[in-house]
Amino acid sequence: MSERVPFPQQIVTAPEVAERFGDLHPPFDKQAAVPEANRCLYCFDAPCTIACPTHIDVPSFIKKIASGNLSGSARTILDANILGASCSRACPVEVLCEGACVMHRYNKQPIRIAQLQRFAMDALYESGGPLPFEPGAETGLSVALIGAGPASLACAAELRRRGIRAHLYDARRLPGGLNTFGVAEYKLPLAESLREIEMLSQLGVEFHFETKVDAAGLAELERTHDAVFLGIGLGAIHQLGVAGEELAGVTNALDLIAGYKSGALTTVPERVVVVGAGNTAIDAAIASVRLGATEVHILYRRGQEQMSAFTFEYEHAKNEG
Repeated sequence: MSERVPFPQQIVTAPEVAERFGDLHPPFDKQAAVPEANRCLYCFDAPCTIACPTHIDVPSFIKKIASGNLSGSARTILDANILGASCSRACPVEVLCEGACVMHRYNKQPIRIAQLQRFAMDALYESGGPLPFEPGAETGLSVALIGAGPASLACAAELRRRGIRAHLYDARRLPGGLNTFGVAEYKLPLAESLREIEMLSQLGVEFHFETKVDAAGLAELERTHDAVFLGIGLGAIHQLGVAGEELAGVTNALDLIAGYKSGALTTVPERVVVVGAGNTAIDAAIASVRLGATEVHILYRRGQEQMSAFTFEYEHAKNEG
C-alpha cells in the first residue's frame, strides 16, 4: 500500500492566484503579538469567550502568549475548537469575540483576538510538533461521517479523542468542504485549510474521497457502523428562477470561489455583475476585481440597510473598487 501524500502537497497554487489574493490581515510577529497580548484585561467571565460560538477561553490563551507559552496557548484553543487555525482567519470576529471586547467601553480598539489566535496556531505548525492530543482508548465503536467539511472534521476529532473510529466520506478529492473550497482565498488560503486537516489526521481519522453516498450507500453505512453523522452542508445554492440562468457566462458564487482557489479559474471577463448582497456575494465581487475585471457591480433588490452582508464586508468591497 502506497503512503498517502499529505493534503497540502496535493495542490498546486496558480501563481496568479497567490499573487492577487494576499492575506487580508497579515500575521503578527512576536514583537507585535506580545504587546497586543499584554493589552488584554483577562476579564473574569469574559464577554469575548461568551461571544465565541465554540467558547474558546480567550483570556487564557492570550495570557499564555504574553508569558511565552505558545504551545499551551494552542492547546487551549484546540481544546475548544479543533479548527482554531481556520477560524482565526475566517471568523467574522468583528461581530463575535472582538465585537464583545470590553475595550469598546473605554473607546479603545478591541484586542486583536483573531490575529493572536492565528499567531499561536502558526507557532504550533512551525514548531513541527504534533497535535497536543492523542486518540482515546479504542472502544470498538465506529461512526461514518458523510461530508468532510468543518462539521464532520470537528465531530471526527471529538470521536477520536474518545476512542471511536471515524470514517469520513466526501464526493470531492480533498477534505475541508467550505473551508477548502468556499472561503475567499484572502481570508483562508486553500493550503492553510489543508494544513490544519493534515494535523487533524494524526488522530487516526480515515478519509474516503470521491465517494458519493446515495440511499443504498447510506443503508450500507448504517449496517457497517454504529452511527452515521450527516455533515453534508447547505446543499445546492439558490437559483434566481429567471430566464437565462443556464447561459454561458452565468455561474454561482461558490463555483467561482472554488474555481479560482483550485487553479481552474485564473481570469474573469472585464465586466461582472454579482446578484445578491450577502457575504458570499461580497467575496465573489472582490474575487472578480482581483482576477482582472475592470467593472464589477453588486445588484441587489433591496436597500443597504437590508443587506445580509456584514457592514465590514460591505466597506471592504467598496475599498476594493
